[in-house]
Amino acid sequence: MCKAAGLLSFCLITAACSHYKNISVPLAASQTITGSAFYKTAAAFNWQQRDSFAVKEILSGNLPSFFKKFVAVSTSIIDSSTGKIIHATYYVSPDYLSIGTDNDWARINITPMAAQKIADSFNCFLPTRKMVDAIYKAALVKLEPVPMYAFRDSTPTMYQHHLIIEGQRKGRRGLIAGIKKDVVISGRIARDVKPDRVAIYGWHKLDGKPIQQLYTGHVRWYVDYSQGIRLVYRKIKVEGRWMDYTEVLSHPVYKQFLCDEDWCDFYRYVY
Repeated sequence: MCKAAGLLSFCLITAACSHYKNISVPLAASQTITGSAFYKTAAAFNWQQRDSFAVKEILSGNLPSFFKKFVAVSTSIIDSSTGKIIHATYYVSPDYLSIGTDNDWARINITPMAAQKIADSFNCFLPTRKMVDAIYKAALVKLEPVPMYAFRDSTPTMYQHHLIIEGQRKGRRGLIAGIKKDVVISGRIARDVKPDRVAIYGWHKLDGKPIQQLYTGHVRWYVDYSQGIRLVYRKIKVEGRWMDYTEVLSHPVYKQFLCDEDWCDFYRYVY
């Protein structure tokens, strides 16, 4: 078993030593489109066309094999009423949502609606803000964010950003973070005075501070190169017992594994 890295006033977070979970996805066809071919085909697409193309490919099983091996992130909370330390483990995708073969794959950028459809199909959910922080702390590969300033929402810029990240990564393997803002679930969306919002958060710098605080200023169909989709397996192990994440979010104590007190409202994007 892994030991926690240190005791915080409220929460203990540590990466699990060597625990993984293979998620079940459809078996890809023998002839699958590669990551570079996806971007070549989608270069002139609008967001609806790009979304549909990505969903079709991913739901057919067109994912690099490494993406299917989810990584455990272990976390602990202190029950304030009893002083007891409670342990939990959830499993997250090792990288952001990608398409292609092991030899030619690419990270993709899609709307939260498309991401929700994929997450539902794979028995997953999108992370919360607190989980994004925990995943960054647990990551083995932390890279400096690379902002881009021109044609931010164009498909070619999305592919260019993927190639820049790969240049930074230099073949290093393991749970990666610091390369994208996360699309997250947050009760702030339901409380926003403007309709049809997307919640984004993260893009941590090497000092551990996020560039993007929790933000709901974009309409939900806006997607740019910096927004990534991290999937989380929907079953969470709490004190050795598997629980659905919706049960955890609704539990008066266990919800602290996934979110801060003010942001524990459940939200689901509708495709």
